[in-house]
Amino acid sequence: MAKITADQIRRLRDETGAPIANVKKTLEQFDGDETKALKLLKKEGFEKAAKRVDRETSQGIIAHYLHHSGKLGVMVEILCETDFVARNELFVQLGKDVAMQISFSNPKNLGELLEQDFIKESSQKISDLVKAVIAKTGENIRIGRFNRIELG
Repeated sequence: MAKITADQIRRLRDETGAPIANVKKTLEQFDGDETKALKLLKKEGFEKAAKRVDRETSQGIIAHYLHHSGKLGVMVEILCETDFVARNELFVQLGKDVAMQISFSNPKNLGELLEQDFIKESSQKISDLVKAVIAKTGENIRIGRFNRIELG
Protein backbone atom coordinates (compact mmCIF):
# COMPACT_ATOMS: atom_id res chain seq x y z
CA MET A 1 0.00 0.00 0.00
CA ALA A 2 1.31 3.45 -1.00
CA LYS A 3 1.94 6.11 1.61
CA ILE A 4 -0.65 8.88 1.41
CA THR A 5 0.92 12.32 1.91
CA ALA A 6 -0.58 15.53 3.24
CA ASP A 7 0.31 17.22 -0.08
CA GLN A 8 -1.78 14.69 -2.01
CA ILE A 9 -4.73 15.23 0.30
CA ARG A 10 -4.41 19.02 0.08
CA ARG A 11 -4.20 19.03 -3.73
CA LEU A 12 -7.29 16.86 -4.14
CA ARG A 13 -9.21 18.76 -1.49
CA ASP A 14 -8.39 22.08 -3.16
CA GLU A 15 -9.52 20.73 -6.52
CA THR A 16 -12.73 19.03 -5.38
CA GLY A 17 -13.78 20.67 -2.13
CA ALA A 18 -14.36 17.19 -0.68
CA PRO A 19 -13.88 16.64 3.08
CA ILE A 20 -10.37 15.63 4.13
CA ALA A 21 -11.55 12.26 5.44
CA ASN A 22 -13.20 11.43 2.10
CA VAL A 23 -10.10 12.45 0.17
CA LYS A 24 -7.85 10.29 2.34
CA LYS A 25 -10.22 7.32 2.14
CA THR A 26 -10.46 7.61 -1.65
CA LEU A 27 -6.67 7.85 -2.02
CA GLU A 28 -6.29 4.74 0.14
CA GLN A 29 -8.93 2.96 -1.96
CA PHE A 30 -6.88 3.62 -5.11
CA ASP A 31 -3.51 2.97 -3.44
CA GLY A 32 -2.40 6.61 -3.77
CA ASP A 33 -3.38 7.03 -7.45
CA GLU A 34 -4.38 10.71 -7.56
CA THR A 35 -5.89 10.53 -11.05
CA LYS A 36 -8.35 7.78 -10.15
CA ALA A 37 -9.14 9.38 -6.79
CA LEU A 38 -9.77 12.76 -8.44
CA LYS A 39 -12.12 11.19 -10.96
CA LEU A 40 -14.18 9.50 -8.25
CA LEU A 41 -14.25 12.58 -5.97
CA LYS A 42 -15.44 14.77 -8.86
CA LYS A 43 -18.14 12.23 -9.74
CA GLU A 44 -19.35 12.19 -6.12
CA GLY A 45 -19.32 16.00 -6.05
CA PHE A 46 -21.42 16.20 -9.22
CA GLU A 47 -23.89 13.71 -7.73
CA LYS A 48 -24.21 15.87 -4.62
CA ALA A 49 -24.70 18.93 -6.83
CA ALA A 50 -27.56 17.21 -8.65
CA LYS A 51 -29.34 16.70 -5.32
CA ARG A 52 -29.20 20.44 -4.60
CA VAL A 53 -30.76 21.58 -7.88
CA ASP A 54 -34.24 22.16 -6.39
CA ARG A 55 -33.05 24.33 -3.52
CA GLU A 56 -34.03 28.02 -3.72
CA THR A 57 -31.42 30.51 -4.93
CA SER A 58 -32.44 33.96 -3.71
CA GLN A 59 -28.96 35.44 -3.09
CA GLY A 60 -26.06 36.09 -5.43
CA ILE A 61 -24.18 38.71 -7.40
CA ILE A 62 -24.28 40.57 -10.68
CA ALA A 63 -20.98 39.79 -12.36
CA HIS A 64 -19.67 41.82 -15.27
CA TYR A 65 -17.05 41.87 -17.96
CA LEU A 66 -15.93 44.89 -19.98
CA HIS A 67 -13.66 44.26 -22.94
CA HIS A 68 -10.44 46.33 -22.97
CA SER A 69 -11.67 48.19 -26.07
CA GLY A 70 -14.68 49.45 -24.14
CA LYS A 71 -16.96 48.36 -26.99
CA LEU A 72 -18.27 45.12 -25.48
CA GLY A 73 -19.79 44.53 -22.07
CA VAL A 74 -21.62 41.73 -20.24
CA MET A 75 -23.69 41.56 -17.08
CA VAL A 76 -24.76 38.20 -15.68
CA GLU A 77 -26.78 37.21 -12.64
CA ILE A 78 -25.16 34.39 -10.63
CA LEU A 79 -27.47 33.03 -7.92
CA CYS A 80 -26.87 30.99 -4.75
CA GLU A 81 -28.64 30.13 -1.51
CA THR A 82 -26.88 32.43 0.99
CA ASP A 83 -25.06 35.75 0.99
CA PHE A 84 -22.14 33.97 2.68
CA VAL A 85 -21.47 31.96 -0.50
CA ALA A 86 -22.17 35.02 -2.66
CA ARG A 87 -19.07 36.62 -1.11
CA ASN A 88 -16.97 33.46 -1.54
CA GLU A 89 -13.93 33.81 -3.79
CA LEU A 90 -14.88 30.72 -5.83
CA PHE A 91 -18.38 32.09 -6.44
CA VAL A 92 -17.09 35.53 -7.47
CA GLN A 93 -14.58 33.92 -9.84
CA LEU A 94 -17.37 31.82 -11.36
CA GLY A 95 -19.24 35.05 -12.09
CA LYS A 96 -16.20 36.58 -13.79
CA ASP A 97 -15.58 33.44 -15.84
CA VAL A 98 -19.20 33.18 -16.98
CA ALA A 99 -19.32 36.87 -17.92
CA MET A 100 -16.13 36.47 -19.98
CA GLN A 101 -17.54 33.34 -21.62
CA ILE A 102 -20.68 35.23 -22.66
CA SER A 103 -18.65 38.11 -24.07
CA PHE A 104 -16.61 35.83 -26.33
CA SER A 105 -19.21 33.25 -27.33
CA ASN A 106 -22.42 35.34 -27.52
CA PRO A 107 -24.89 32.58 -26.54
CA LYS A 108 -28.52 33.12 -27.50
CA ASN A 109 -29.95 31.60 -24.29
CA LEU A 110 -29.03 29.92 -21.02
CA GLY A 111 -29.27 26.39 -22.42
CA GLU A 112 -26.79 27.21 -25.15
CA LEU A 113 -24.44 28.85 -22.64
CA LEU A 114 -24.45 25.84 -20.31
CA GLU A 115 -23.52 23.46 -23.14
CA GLN A 116 -20.58 25.54 -24.41
CA ASP A 117 -16.99 24.51 -23.84
CA PHE A 118 -15.35 26.78 -21.27
CA ILE A 119 -12.97 29.16 -23.07
CA LYS A 120 -10.24 28.80 -20.44
CA GLU A 121 -10.40 24.98 -20.39
CA SER A 122 -12.09 23.41 -23.41
CA SER A 123 -12.33 19.98 -21.74
CA GLN A 124 -14.95 21.43 -19.39
CA LYS A 125 -18.44 22.71 -20.20
CA ILE A 126 -19.94 25.74 -18.46
CA SER A 127 -22.46 23.45 -16.74
CA ASP A 128 -19.52 21.42 -15.34
CA LEU A 129 -17.89 24.62 -14.11
CA VAL A 130 -21.07 25.51 -12.19
CA LYS A 131 -21.37 21.97 -10.78
CA ALA A 132 -17.77 22.09 -9.57
CA VAL A 133 -18.47 25.26 -7.58
CA ILE A 134 -21.67 23.70 -6.21
CA ALA A 135 -19.64 20.70 -5.03
CA LYS A 136 -17.06 22.94 -3.37
CA THR A 137 -19.49 25.35 -1.68
CA GLY A 138 -22.24 22.88 -0.77
CA GLU A 139 -24.97 25.18 -2.09
CA ASN A 140 -27.16 25.26 -5.15
CA ILE A 141 -25.82 27.75 -7.69
CA ARG A 142 -27.34 28.74 -10.98
CA ILE A 143 -26.87 31.27 -13.72
CA GLY A 144 -29.79 33.67 -14.03
CA ARG A 145 -30.29 36.38 -16.60
CA PHE A 146 -27.54 37.81 -18.74
CA ASN A 147 -27.09 40.69 -21.14
CA ARG A 148 -24.37 41.22 -23.71
CA ILE A 149 -24.02 44.69 -25.23
CA GLU A 150 -21.77 45.40 -28.18
CA LEU A 151 -21.26 48.81 -29.72
CA GLY A 152 -22.51 49.11 -33.28
